[in-house]
Amino acid sequence: MNPRQRTLLFPVAAFAATLAVGAGAWLYLAHGSEAIGGLAIGGPFTLEDGAGHTVTDRDLRGRYALVYFGYTYCPDVCPTTLNEVAEALARLGSRAERLQAVFITVDPQRDTPQVVHDYAAAFSPRILGLTGTPAQIAQVAREYRVYYAPHRTGEGAGDYTVDHSSILYLMDPDGRFLAPIRTDESGEAMATDLAKQMR
Repeated sequence: MNPRQRTLLFPVAAFAATLAVGAGAWLYLAHGSEAIGGLAIGGPFTLEDGAGHTVTDRDLRGRYALVYFGYTYCPDVCPTTLNEVAEALARLGSRAERLQAVFITVDPQRDTPQVVHDYAAAFSPRILGLTGTPAQIAQVAREYRVYYAPHRTGEGAGDYTVDHSSILYLMDPDGRFLAPIRTDESGEAMATDLAKQMR
């Protein structure tokens, strides 16, 4: 396979994976976990916040959680999505106190605790940024059926992008997957969808 073919293959593979994960999430919502082979979405994880504190899945219990996977060097999808999440949180008003928005990096090599904290907080102080070791990120990505893969863009250590699926996972207060929230809608529409799901 020549370099040009590899360059074309990566976006196609990423797009196909995004469609597969998204379709699975929607099937889960409509028909239950049996529709995707009994695979649950979400599960136990141990990560780190911007203050260096350990955060586990159990720390999110008692409130709804809106979980998104991305990375701080993402050129377009991640900042656009987080901007709409921030708007949705603002539009929810006091109801947002029942919801914890979470941004989990898929680029732990560059996204240190401080970097991921500052990035998430730039959109809203209500968004919790989390990172971890490569092994910890791989584990939580498996739990949420998230696709991600680095794509080299140059010879330098930091010369790469990360292809990744783009889905907002709404988890209930018991840590169970409740619904996928569309990432291509406005903050206003997102707030409406969240309000419908949060009983």
